[in-house]
Amino acid sequence: MDTKALRQKVLDLAIRGKLVPQDTNDEPASVLLERIRQQKQQMVKEGKLKAKDIKNDTIIFVGEDNLHYEKFSDGSVKCIEDEVPFGLPDGWAWSKIGPLCEYITSGSRGWAQYYSETGILFLRMGNLSRDSFDLRLDNLQRVNLPDNAEGTRTRVAENDLLFSITAEIGMLGLIPANFEEAYINQHVGLIRFLKDAQTKFFPYILMSEFCRDQYYTVQCGMKNSFRLDNIQNILAPVPPLGEQIRIAEKLSNIWTHIQQIDIESEAASDIISKAKSKILDLAIRGQLVPQDPDDEPASVLLERIRAEKEELIKQGKLKRDKKESVIFRGEDNSYYEKMADGKLHCLDDQLPFELPDGWEWCNLSMIGTTNIGLTYRPTDIEPGGIMVLRSCNIVNDQVDLSGLVRVKTTVRENQFAQKNDILICARNGSRSLVGKCALIPDLREPASFGAFMAIYRTEYFEFIVHYLRSSFFRSVFDDSNSTAINQLTQDMLKRAIVPLPPLSEQRRIVEAIGAMLFELNQIEKSLS
Repeated sequence: MDTKALRQKVLDLAIRGKLVPQDTNDEPASVLLERIRQQKQQMVKEGKLKAKDIKNDTIIFVGEDNLHYEKFSDGSVKCIEDEVPFGLPDGWAWSKIGPLCEYITSGSRGWAQYYSETGILFLRMGNLSRDSFDLRLDNLQRVNLPDNAEGTRTRVAENDLLFSITAEIGMLGLIPANFEEAYINQHVGLIRFLKDAQTKFFPYILMSEFCRDQYYTVQCGMKNSFRLDNIQNILAPVPPLGEQIRIAEKLSNIWTHIQQIDIESEAASDIISKAKSKILDLAIRGQLVPQDPDDEPASVLLERIRAEKEELIKQGKLKRDKKESVIFRGEDNSYYEKMADGKLHCLDDQLPFELPDGWEWCNLSMIGTTNIGLTYRPTDIEPGGIMVLRSCNIVNDQVDLSGLVRVKTTVRENQFAQKNDILICARNGSRSLVGKCALIPDLREPASFGAFMAIYRTEYFEFIVHYLRSSFFRSVFDDSNSTAINQLTQDMLKRAIVPLPPLSEQRRIVEAIGAMLFELNQIEKSLS
């Protein structure tokens, strides 16, 4: 279930007055808005508000011609019929957010130097939420208040609504009752609604696509361009106060159910992910399908591969890899790695499980070849050039050609990708992304791959791509990667230890994995 779309559908019903029935006995929103206006003017007279806090307040009304108009504090009037997207039920009215608020402000700058372990709570964007207005309290920052602390306008109070004003605009956090003393930083706006507007209707509505579209329109593609007056000018439908309360109660009940669906879906997704990992683990241990004693042993396959490679080297069609190592079983039944310089390393401590009869340990260099990708400059990027596959082109274990880069530069023969090559992310800022891979389909035109990528080419690609996605390969990669940079080098890839089944069993394993993953993917789709 797409819970994000469900939330937006419910919010759309709410802002159009279709979520709960109207009650003709409710005080109209126009009366509520007038009372709020008078309250703000009185607060200015009493010195509780500054004149600047109300100078941008406007009144939206319907004229005698049945069109919507906006009246500004200087007395000017503007027709805004084109800005009003839909009709409202009887008793509702349109308003900007600003007139509903005591004030709107942003947080304190330059307080990073006062960070401490035990000071006053300092709320940041990381404490706000995307699909709710619940504060996230798992990553709290504290400060020792400086002597020039800015006082109550950046100190939060009950029912204050926090609003992110940089990066991802419109994340929210509602301050609950009995919350400890806290301030906000400069990336967070504070919306303090007047008491008669302190229902949870407006925090919900500010999560709607209707409001979020206004945030993006104001930004006009410019990052970090959202200002406090943009919050002031957010257009919102205002129901009667009684209906606001009923809508908020209904939304709270729906949100609880949706959040439970999210929790259950996340748990189901975690189970599916673990099931996929278990399937691959069983596959590479020879426990997914039965062995057939009539299968040609993997040792015979490896000898045939070795002989074919030697013949190609003799014919000059293949260069000998001067750094190639080979794995073999010694007379003592232990496995050894023989390096190019003739040195031997016993691998018994690196082999975590026993292989079935007919299987053999080898490494990737013994059954295929690998190459690291193309280095190009930003000036080489050109729409008509050759396609270059990057990490972002591996999506859900498949090659995705959206977001493709094309370059005009010299590409060596070994930097061209072929159908059924395994495309591997070899370097990335995120360690979890290193090693992700996909089989290259028939691309119908020449393609290369980026410098942070690798290609592994083998006749046994169907089995090996599953091996590369297994937790066993991940452990081989993690054990080898002692550098500060997350990377999979050519040497690490070539020397990666592989449990190799007989060729016939490889085919049975691949078929079984395909059937099982298909069923799990269907279940996964039903959860989205």
